[in-house]
Amino acid sequence: MKGPRKLLLFDIDGTLVDTGGAGLTALRDGFHEAFPQHREEEFPPLELGGATDHGVAMGLFEHFGLDDHPEHRNRFFSAYTVRLEQGLAAHSVIGKARVLPGVTDLLARLSARGEHRVAVLTGNLREGARIKLRHFGIDHHFSLEAGAYGDDHHDRNELGPIAHRRAAVFFGEEFAPEDIVVIGDTLRDIACARAFGARVLAVATGAASREELEKGRPDGLVEDLTDIAEVERWLEDCNGESMP
Repeated sequence: MKGPRKLLLFDIDGTLVDTGGAGLTALRDGFHEAFPQHREEEFPPLELGGATDHGVAMGLFEHFGLDDHPEHRNRFFSAYTVRLEQGLAAHSVIGKARVLPGVTDLLARLSARGEHRVAVLTGNLREGARIKLRHFGIDHHFSLEAGAYGDDHHDRNELGPIAHRRAAVFFGEEFAPEDIVVIGDTLRDIACARAFGARVLAVATGAASREELEKGRPDGLVEDLTDIAEVERWLEDCNGESMP
């Protein structure tokens, strides 16, 4: 390994997996189950790319005139996670939900070599992250004690320091900000990394195009994670310059 060990913080949706719409459906159906009195009202469009589940809940509560307090959030999130688990099973059967290109091999390679530490930094609830990672068979690469989640804070830019602190405790080692890499597929992932001084490797496997991601000036940018050797070389030599 060249240089210090890095902490790799992976986003989930659009970076590791594509739920094929199961997440959006679970949010809508979970909300209607939790608050059936609003079932006949128009459900607003949701901008989920890089959002947090807490932030989504806040927007829904405001739209439907509900107070944003723990009892309402717990009711909504409980219904949502049940629906999510059911929906992933159904979407996988019809071929919509999938692990994104290169992910399985890259995670296996990182785990086998053990040169870097890996965790998740995601807008998903911790339970939602657990459900998704387990469903797609990649949960064994991560410990949920070392990441940050959408129920930690509604603002994604606040999640980086939380993931940093937890990783330091869990792995028993310190990581300088420049040795932390956020790997994600949205401009919000880039902003989140910048907010706590981390590097960022953008992956064009989500809703944002390569051209859109370039506007965020990530330190690295790839079409997907299939070229493991190139990703590893960038991690070894990461100095803030963009990948070709």
